[in-house]
Amino acid sequence: MKLQYLIFFGIFFTIYGAVNLYIGIRGWQTFGRLFPPGYSFIYWLVFAVLALSFIAGRFADNYLPDVLGSYLIGIGSYWLAAMTYLLLFLVTIDLLRLLNRWFVFIPSPVKQYPELTGLAVILLVTGIVVYGAWNSRNPRLVHYDITIAKAAGSLNELHVVAVSDIHLGKIIHNGRLLSLVQRVNNLKPDIILLPGDIIDESIDPFVEQNMSASLLMLKSKYGTFAVFGNHEYIGGHPEETYRHLQESGITVFRDEYKNIDGNFNLVGRDYQSAQRFGGTGRQELSAVMNGLDRSLPVILLDHQPSKLTEGQEQGADLQISGHTHLGQLFPFNFITKLVFEDDWGYLRKGNFQLIVSCGYGTWGPPIRVGNVPEIVDINIRFTDPAGADTEKAAPVMQAMGRL
Repeated sequence: MKLQYLIFFGIFFTIYGAVNLYIGIRGWQTFGRLFPPGYSFIYWLVFAVLALSFIAGRFADNYLPDVLGSYLIGIGSYWLAAMTYLLLFLVTIDLLRLLNRWFVFIPSPVKQYPELTGLAVILLVTGIVVYGAWNSRNPRLVHYDITIAKAAGSLNELHVVAVSDIHLGKIIHNGRLLSLVQRVNNLKPDIILLPGDIIDESIDPFVEQNMSASLLMLKSKYGTFAVFGNHEYIGGHPEETYRHLQESGITVFRDEYKNIDGNFNLVGRDYQSAQRFGGTGRQELSAVMNGLDRSLPVILLDHQPSKLTEGQEQGADLQISGHTHLGQLFPFNFITKLVFEDDWGYLRKGNFQLIVSCGYGTWGPPIRVGNVPEIVDINIRFTDPAGADTEKAAPVMQAMGRL
């Protein structure tokens, strides 16, 4: 395990260092002549603070004053997004310069005054970061109408509100949580589901800001249920996190199921790679669902939308997942589309239905570009299987606008 961490961090720091060195050198080549002789250290000092702040804040957090650690993490988080887009634009510019050697198309003034191009890039990246920061704090309501071709006891319909990937911590703080709680309660759900990454690694900000009291304010007919994602394990204290969430009025499933009022079954899977972070590893879904009455509707919570055939084969009717963030920053959504069969929205495979949320919060940069954070509102209609036409049971999905 230690060797895996060493390899991972070795690769990460090598790539991170190379990217920042490239950006720093290209920035100096562009703006260096504007600095008086002997004052180049000002440029490199400011650049070093930006490039190293996230790493310093995350890895030295326990040794720094809380205020300083929070500021470093905040500065570094925004820098991660700026770094991403600076890299994209600089690589594009360098490719254009390379092509210009054979096909001369760049105007002479542009080549004579690289500061203008550099200023344009900085303004463009700043605009993207500012928009992304605003976008990440203004979620929308996404509504689905779906049908499950099973009788659910006395229920004809079930109103579900699902919120994935909240990432409560130093960036998604208690103020944001209180806003989320109010928005969820305003929807008057029958049941609230949280499919993982509720906590952003460390449980300390959750405890220090008394977020438990905020979660206790959630209201629904059947209660609030959750599963762990990868971030509940990355923090290194999953049992403590479990205890705090349970004390917050949330029933956390770790390879468990529960029959809800005799009408439907709710199944919650542990995170699939929990053993990487000291967990025991999750059970096969067949073992988790052993003894479950599959004649009733089965709703499955699983943080990652992967290995979908398991849910399909075991008779799950609806799986709700998150994890993907839909890439969070464009163009990483192209990567999530390659990795996951469905990285956002709705998918149907026979009688098995899947809804993947792009999440409410953020990890790393408090920024979203190319996607919108969301609260998922699902109205499930239960029908008699003898008369149901499953081919006509496709959902109506509506993005209801900003909340």
